[in-house]
Amino acid sequence: MVIDTNATGRIGFASRLGFGASGIGTLYRDVTESAARDVLATAYEAGLRYFDTAPLYGHGLSELRLGQYLRTVPRDSITVSTKVGRYMVPPHGEPVDYGLWASPLRLKPVFDYSYDGTMRSLEQSANRLGFPDFDLVYIHDVDRFTHGDAYEHRFGEAMDGAYRALDDLRKAGHVKAIGVGVNEGDVATRFVEAGQFDAVMIAGRYTLLDHGAADDLFPAAEKAGTEIVVAGVFNSGILATGPNTSAATYDYGAPSAEITARAQRIERICSTHDVPLQAAAIQFPFRHKLVSAAVLGMSRPERIAQNLDWSRCAIPDAFWSDIDSI
Repeated sequence: MVIDTNATGRIGFASRLGFGASGIGTLYRDVTESAARDVLATAYEAGLRYFDTAPLYGHGLSELRLGQYLRTVPRDSITVSTKVGRYMVPPHGEPVDYGLWASPLRLKPVFDYSYDGTMRSLEQSANRLGFPDFDLVYIHDVDRFTHGDAYEHRFGEAMDGAYRALDDLRKAGHVKAIGVGVNEGDVATRFVEAGQFDAVMIAGRYTLLDHGAADDLFPAAEKAGTEIVVAGVFNSGILATGPNTSAATYDYGAPSAEITARAQRIERICSTHDVPLQAAAIQFPFRHKLVSAAVLGMSRPERIAQNLDWSRCAIPDAFWSDIDSI
C-alpha cells in the first residue's frame, strides 16, 4: 500500500498527509525562527499542503510562525486547521506551567469553551496566523485526561458554547468545516452523536498498535458522515523508535509490559516482511475508508523526506494479513 497524497473527502484536504505544527511551537526542544521557516518551506515544497496548529502549541508561537510562512504561499493551495478551547493572556506575575514546551511565548493559557471564549480564541488565532477565515476548526482537549472530574462540565460547556459558536461561523461561511480533537475514542463518539461535526481528529486511538477508535468512533462517524483525521500514529514514540529502546514511550509515558509485548510482535512481523516499522505505522490508518488525512508532527527538514519515503514504501498484502491476524 502506498498513500495517495491528493486531496480527499468532503472537506477536500489539500494533502492526505498533514504537517503537525506542534514541533515549531518548541514541543520538547527549542526551534529557532529560521529553523521553523526551513522545515515549513521543506514541507510545502515536498507536497505537504495540510497544516494543523493550535493556540496551545508554544502558547501561540506555533500559530505565529505558521502564519508568517503560509502567508507567502497561495492561500488556495493549502488547508489550515486550528483549535479552540484556550486563549492566551499575559500572566501579570502569575506562575505559568509551560509543560512540554521548551521555549514558548510567555503567555498564560486560559481554558474557555464558552461561546464568547471561542470567539476570543479565534480572533487571537486570526491575528497570529494572519488569515480572516479558517478551513477547519477543532474543539480541543475536551476529555478526561485533560480535565479529570471537570470533564462532564467541560463537555456541556463545549456543546452549549464552542459548538454553537463554530456552527454559527460555519453557517456564515467564515469557517468551512468544524470538528473535535481529542485522544479518547468514546469522548469523540459522544461529540459526533451530539452535534453535526465535519471531522474528528483522534490522537493515538487508531494506530498500528491501538485500534480502539474502530470499535466506537468509526461506526458513529460513518453514520453521521464525519471524516476522520488521525494523529499520533507513532503513539508518541514507541512506533518510531521501536519498542526495545530506552527512549520508547506510549502516550507520553513509559509503555506497559503488555504494550511493549504487542509492539514487539508487530516489529517481528515487520522484520519478516522487510517492512520498516515506521512505514507500517504511517500507512496503517489509511486502510480504513473513513480516514481522510493523518497529521505527523515534524520540526526538522530531514524528517519530511523520511516520513514521505515511509508513506510511499511498498507494503505487501501478506504483511497486512499477518498484522490483522494478531
